[in-house]
Amino acid sequence: MAVECEPVIMSRIEAPPDKDAAAPGNLLDRLLGGLPAEAVLTDPDITASYANDMASFCPAGAPAVVVLPRTVEEVQHVMRTATELRVPVVPQGARTGLSGAANASDGCIVLSLTKMDRILEINPVDRIAVVEPGVINAALSRAVNEHGLYYPPDPSSWEMCTIGGNIGTASGGLCCVKYGVTAEYVLGLDVVLADGRLMSTGRRTAKGVAGYDLTRLFVGSEGSLGIVVRAILALKPQPPEQLVLAAEFASGAAACDAVCRIMAGGHVPSLLELMDRTTVKAVNDLAHMGLPESTEALLLAAFDTADPAADLAALGALCEAAGATQVVPADDAAESELLLKARRLSLTALEAVKGTTMIDDVCVPRSRLGELLEGTERIAEKHQLTIGVVAHAGDGNTHPTVCFDAADPDESRRARESFDEIMALGLELGGTITGEHGVGVLKKEWLAREIGPVGVEMQRAIKAAFDPLGILNPGKLF
Repeated sequence: MAVECEPVIMSRIEAPPDKDAAAPGNLLDRLLGGLPAEAVLTDPDITASYANDMASFCPAGAPAVVVLPRTVEEVQHVMRTATELRVPVVPQGARTGLSGAANASDGCIVLSLTKMDRILEINPVDRIAVVEPGVINAALSRAVNEHGLYYPPDPSSWEMCTIGGNIGTASGGLCCVKYGVTAEYVLGLDVVLADGRLMSTGRRTAKGVAGYDLTRLFVGSEGSLGIVVRAILALKPQPPEQLVLAAEFASGAAACDAVCRIMAGGHVPSLLELMDRTTVKAVNDLAHMGLPESTEALLLAAFDTADPAADLAALGALCEAAGATQVVPADDAAESELLLKARRLSLTALEAVKGTTMIDDVCVPRSRLGELLEGTERIAEKHQLTIGVVAHAGDGNTHPTVCFDAADPDESRRARESFDEIMALGLELGGTITGEHGVGVLKKEWLAREIGPVGVEMQRAIKAAFDPLGILNPGKLF
């Protein structure tokens, strides 16, 4: 797609704002000049409900207004207004994020894209879908299934989260071990820039290398470079129905050894997930699913191949060689779905343990997964906290989840300290501070540690090129 951009006029960018330009009344009048009244929310009780996402320990401000556009032109109007009045804009999807990336700042315009929820095209020949940012992940998946197609990225919140939010945080999901993450499925974007101009990136074709890959630049940018208003997504043929296997282990180390054997053996499961004893118990307490609480680690594996039973048998043998105490393949799709439901309930179940959680998102090389689990257990004992671990084991992407009572200041302090120690451990093991949840507010300090001062300098330079006034999602990333 062609990129049509006007030259940046530096005198306009450097001009000081009118001291009265951003007054609340003036802001509302300007917004209502290009938006229907029902798209502009000002009731403080309502706007407060848009102040934050699902992350703990992330400050949020009070928005001046919440805007719910339905068209690209309305988004452009909001951004032109924000630029002229020098008002910060915080883009939001369903607010299911876990890093504070969607948290409001004081006096900002919250730009909620949930009303832009149309699937514009599903093309079985080109194997693409064209969607607006507010489309729910699960809704897209079901729609393309009707055409014999498959959209693989499936975060645990897939019934609630939006494609725009998935793009903003470069989301993953349970199937990443075989099919990859959101970034691998975004072919092209329409983006409204900070000054209201519309830019198209990428392509509809299967291949294309024209110019810098600006599409990938926007994926994972957390709304700090522009507002995604349309996405061209790659699709795959719908695979056969998958079957799931559950393997019990007497230790997390044994389960991680099984993961290493599976990957070294050249197997390509469609899913390879791990739940530790704390997580299994929490799921049972919440949903009474009858999972085996005697196990120290439960490994779930799946294949969506032509002969999944044979593949599961081979994988089960590797689990037994690693010390699995029991290996139970599902008999059918219904039993498989029950096991996957247990995995998807993990984070909700852990939140119910103490009422509040801090969900880490440390990804390490698969070969060091066992060390991360052992280190997390030591950190939990040191701080006298319950920390459940659920992981996309096939990717080395773990979610150590700190359960704590937010009303207890000392427990909250220990929760934050343990969270930081887990991130430090991940870096020591050659990993990254976030595999799929993003940086947001929660991990700004840790991003700087991971990428170093030169990395931060270059990322800030990119930010300045796209958003010279710094009005797009300020205070996030760095």
